[in-house]
Amino acid sequence: MKAILFVGHGSRLAAGNDEVRTFIEQMKPRIDEQFLVETCFLEFASPNIEEGITNCVKKGATEVHVIPIILLHAGHSKLHIPAEIEHAREHYPNITFTYGQTIGIHEEIFAILQDRLAEIGFNAEQEEQDTAILLIARGGSDPSANGDFYKITRLLWEELPVKYVESAFMGVTDPRVEEGIERCVKLGAKKIVMLPYFLFTGILMERMNDMCKKFNEQYPACDIQIANYFGYHERLQNVLLERIEQAVNGTSTGMQDLENYRAYAAVHGHAHHHHHHDHDHGHDHHHHHDHEHHEHHHEEEPVK
Repeated sequence: MKAILFVGHGSRLAAGNDEVRTFIEQMKPRIDEQFLVETCFLEFASPNIEEGITNCVKKGATEVHVIPIILLHAGHSKLHIPAEIEHAREHYPNITFTYGQTIGIHEEIFAILQDRLAEIGFNAEQEEQDTAILLIARGGSDPSANGDFYKITRLLWEELPVKYVESAFMGVTDPRVEEGIERCVKLGAKKIVMLPYFLFTGILMERMNDMCKKFNEQYPACDIQIANYFGYHERLQNVLLERIEQAVNGTSTGMQDLENYRAYAAVHGHAHHHHHHDHDHGHDHHHHHDHEHHEHHHEEEPVK
């Protein structure tokens, strides 16, 4: 029996976790019936990855294809998920594990972003000289993931009839959203669209909605709107179905992540991800206190 184990990020906001579960339910009819489909989370929600793998094995899976529902290729996908897969391989030597790749830079993402803009009245057919789009990501400490986000911003700019598509981050790294808005205003934008580069709702999405209200008060001469996050977009299903196919047929770059992680672990020891759980899940995980492993703590934290 083969299992697909989806890994959502997990949120302190229960609604965000519900959205992940609902999204997977909506996708199930498009997944080959031979697969058992399970969902787990990196943090803030149950089951965690370890429990997710155990659920698959208990239900009889001999192959587990781990598919991350994660936008950018950063610490979580390079280290934390591979650490859990390697840990599980020690526990279950007879089970075959494969690892899918993150969503990354994928053409479907641009179609989703364009749909989200169209929904709030943005007309991609006409030149909008006075409109600036501020693409907003969560932000992290991985330079190449932040670089990928800038590349996505640029590729989106190539497709849209606006003068400015700017990048900003909710946390950890600059430019922050406030700076991004200020820059758009200084560039002469009369309209600014805050475009979330977020999959589902969460604390940060709620905070971004509040920011939009505040910015409108702060810049009365400017019309500032916020678009919806990706959510239940069918094209998001397309990307993940492709990621399943790659994991199953052996073309996923995720397998290279596992190789890289094994090399990393040989030098640094195992990197166990610190789970944000109300209960201890019975394993004595030791933690490395370098920034790579603590990068996740920023992800849904209150403003310092």
